[in-house]
Amino acid sequence: MKKLLIPIVGLSLLAACRQNPAPEAQAGIVSPAAATRIDSLLQDFVNTGQVAGISALVFEKGQEAYFGAYGWSDRDKAVPMARNTLVQIYSMTKPLTGTALMSLYETGAFNLDDPLTQYAPEFENMQVYTGVDAQGNMLLEPVKRPISIRDITRHTAGFPNRPDIPGLSEALAAADPLNRENTLEQMAAKFGALPLWFQPGSQWEYGPSVDVQAFMVERISGQPYREYLREHVLDPLGMSDTRYFVPEEDRGRFSAMYRLDTETGSLTQLPDSTAKIEQFHHWPLARGGWGLTASIDNYMRFARMMLGKGTLDGVQVLKPETVALMATNHLPDSVTERSWLPGKGRVGFGIDFAVRVAPAETAEENNGVVGEFFWDGAASTLFWIDPHNDLAAVLFVQLFPYDPIKLHKKFRDAVYGPYTKTAQPNRH
Repeated sequence: MKKLLIPIVGLSLLAACRQNPAPEAQAGIVSPAAATRIDSLLQDFVNTGQVAGISALVFEKGQEAYFGAYGWSDRDKAVPMARNTLVQIYSMTKPLTGTALMSLYETGAFNLDDPLTQYAPEFENMQVYTGVDAQGNMLLEPVKRPISIRDITRHTAGFPNRPDIPGLSEALAAADPLNRENTLEQMAAKFGALPLWFQPGSQWEYGPSVDVQAFMVERISGQPYREYLREHVLDPLGMSDTRYFVPEEDRGRFSAMYRLDTETGSLTQLPDSTAKIEQFHHWPLARGGWGLTASIDNYMRFARMMLGKGTLDGVQVLKPETVALMATNHLPDSVTERSWLPGKGRVGFGIDFAVRVAPAETAEENNGVVGEFFWDGAASTLFWIDPHNDLAAVLFVQLFPYDPIKLHKKFRDAVYGPYTKTAQPNRH
């Protein structure tokens, strides 16, 4: 493999941690040429100052096919990005919450089309927002059908989440259901007392549905959500680095957060006192939608479990049919309003995963394979699972605003090769 010029900040790390693709992987997607493309891409992001530090891990056909880490975890303290670096995964928390919920589904605790009110009377007698009158008062109508559990797994429940809905956004801000001082039960009661933004099942709108999933795990299991997640998902997979709270002894490997000014190109390291406030305290609210930290190997264990149809290293977390259900598009064609979801590519949505339903049509679209399922995080992290090629990939970085430099598109192109109309990445 061609030897690359390595930035000084990544030199010792690369020498210690970079592994050559296994022979099994070289015959597949992550060839030596692909590994070189990924190295060059990650190195360029650091060299050009677009990111402070970045790492990527790919498994293919049961083997580690690629690992690389470049730049700084903490630029101010000159801490390199490393294999054991902890990052905030934000919405990559969501598939873990969905896994916890679906482990209860497997016991027969609920059906996906059960009404939420069957388990949570907090959501009875919901009203739906239709606008405001001349005085700015909200206009409401009754729900045409109750919110179902399926709705909260695919973001069709109707919970408000935006700051620009006249009347409703003000009511949401006053109720403050996602205040970190709330418990999940208090959060649910506050959402239940607010109008829905739209009729359940009528459109896709990303929001607090997965926080309600965490509440449902707690309500149905009778166990605090944090404990249930640890006992039934994280500990069985050996994910000890995946936590809401980062203890003092591990904070030296907890990555800083960075903000890129897209107009000037300057990259600013954000103060830990604000950027890490969620993980430096034991807050009452354990959000199902975000809040966890992880190391890249920890999150890869989760991705490999899903790639393995619910089992990793002989430990079964979910049944194969449950994983298949989560990785199946649950959005009917009647749901035409899908917010920014089409920007992810030609995808539908399953249970806490986007699901690719058609290949890219142009070079500008995200590269990927029909049948893959994936998600990402607000700090520009990404993972996907490609069953067709027996491949899982995780990309870690701590960059705001969300993916301002198209790193997800570029990383996918580096893994699969540049897009061509006649040679889609599911050709193998």
